[in-house]
Amino acid sequence: MFSNVNKKEQKMIALALIMISIYLSPLFILGENAHIRVHDNLDSNIAWYKVLSESGQMFGPVASVIPQIINGLSRNAFGTEWSGIVWLHAMFPPMVAYAFSQAVTRFIAFLGMYLLLKDHFITQKDWGVIRVGTALAFALTPFWPSGMLSTLGMPLALWAFLHIRNGHSSGKFYIVLALLPLYSSFVLGFFFFLTAMGIFWLSDVIRGRGWNLRFIGSIAFMTLVYLLVEYRLIHSFLFSSEPNSRDEYFHARLSLLQSTKLAFSNFVLGHTHVMTVHGLVILPVLLFAFYLVIKLKLWRKEQAFVVLMGLNFTLSVWYAFWFYKGWLPLTERFHFLDTFNFARYHFLRPLVIYAGFALALRIIWICTKNKQSITAVIVAQILLLFAFNDEIIYQKKPSVKEFYAEQLFRDIKEHIALPQEDYRVASIGLHPAIAQYNGFYTLDTYNNFYPLRYKYQFRKIIEGELAKNKTIRTYFDEWGGRCYIFSAELGKHYLYRKDAKKRLKSLELNTAAFKEMGGSYIFSAVPIDNAPKNHLLLEKVFTSKQAAWKIYLYKAI
Repeated sequence: MFSNVNKKEQKMIALALIMISIYLSPLFILGENAHIRVHDNLDSNIAWYKVLSESGQMFGPVASVIPQIINGLSRNAFGTEWSGIVWLHAMFPPMVAYAFSQAVTRFIAFLGMYLLLKDHFITQKDWGVIRVGTALAFALTPFWPSGMLSTLGMPLALWAFLHIRNGHSSGKFYIVLALLPLYSSFVLGFFFFLTAMGIFWLSDVIRGRGWNLRFIGSIAFMTLVYLLVEYRLIHSFLFSSEPNSRDEYFHARLSLLQSTKLAFSNFVLGHTHVMTVHGLVILPVLLFAFYLVIKLKLWRKEQAFVVLMGLNFTLSVWYAFWFYKGWLPLTERFHFLDTFNFARYHFLRPLVIYAGFALALRIIWICTKNKQSITAVIVAQILLLFAFNDEIIYQKKPSVKEFYAEQLFRDIKEHIALPQEDYRVASIGLHPAIAQYNGFYTLDTYNNFYPLRYKYQFRKIIEGELAKNKTIRTYFDEWGGRCYIFSAELGKHYLYRKDAKKRLKSLELNTAAFKEMGGSYIFSAVPIDNAPKNHLLLEKVFTSKQAAWKIYLYKAI
């Protein structure tokens, strides 16, 4: 693979791999004391993997349920058992699995982007610094952890597809297309990539390049592998007749001005699930290269770069205007436009931005003959990405150990002194994933796919609080992925640490509905001043030096 690479470039590759290892080192050195992303990570996925691995239902039939969550959450809601990250969490402790997953994703991301640039975009031998530097920068982007290779695997897939499109029939390309679905998500990345490949194939046909059956066949092959791997998703989509929480997801609510602002914001800043950290260094480089293309009339010669620039902006516009309220007539007529998030075509942007970055550097190199400035720009982007390392960005958040607070919840479990499956709990002011991680059976959850009837049932508990606050009412009623005990006083805040001064003074819960669903205890991160009015009895306050929280244990009476 690197046999035809000169020694200087091989040294750069070795240095890049060392830098990725350094970037990853806090996860392996600190373990549970590391600081990592909370949103859509600690508050959800990591706990889900642990619940699944301990449930005995990893290979459960499509009709099976996980009783630990919402009195029986569908096994299908946890995704396929043929996902590599699920296997890592089944074999190793959570943070070991997490660190290995980060390593697998980042090293393959580097390999994929490097091969894509080397074979298809940045092919001249003396452009090694662009190939290696861009691939390293791409591999260091702060991707969404549970997405795995859903976005960072796209360059490797594109590398294989472009070779197949060009008539190369080596089996290694098909092996890549067969293995990527085992470590990525169809609906969180590759559905959009594969449809883009389909459009690419169709454009070839329209431009007279022929039908290229091998190319379209390879697209169909990878799609088929995904459908087999994601059979639970397919079953839920095609054969489940019960309404689910996604049936009340309403996304089209922004005005024209708001959508326009969001388009430019996304173009410059990106999105939390596909962070590219491109606004400070890469974007000026892209714009300068585009200026050179215009000035020197390089439109035809630099067609690939121009297409990527246009696609980059178009994806941001598409993302923003997916939430434009002008869609309402269509979403009301075609329900799947609400239940499936087509805005996620913007998940293609990391590939588009970094491939465009490499082409921009090449254009500047050719036009200015200034190799030193090219190297300086690459180094600047890499240093910027190192500054976005989780251990730096989330230093003020709880560590993994502090977040899940296992000893604290072990004390609570011992105090209650009943088998955990015999009672149900819910949380206030902290994520229910924490209780789930520690083995408690919860009535609340964070999940995008659960029965709609359960959402209505749970809503009775918090209907008094929702009536007080439009923000949380809209959040719950028009999405409901966070099926939490919301409070008008706390709003959408779920991280009240043990030094917080906040108190609930006018909580209004339907405790009878809570008990009817099997609820016995509430774990509150803040004291409830009017607990007796809500038929709640404070049993004990739990705290620990190793925990981020102070838990007020209330029993429903």
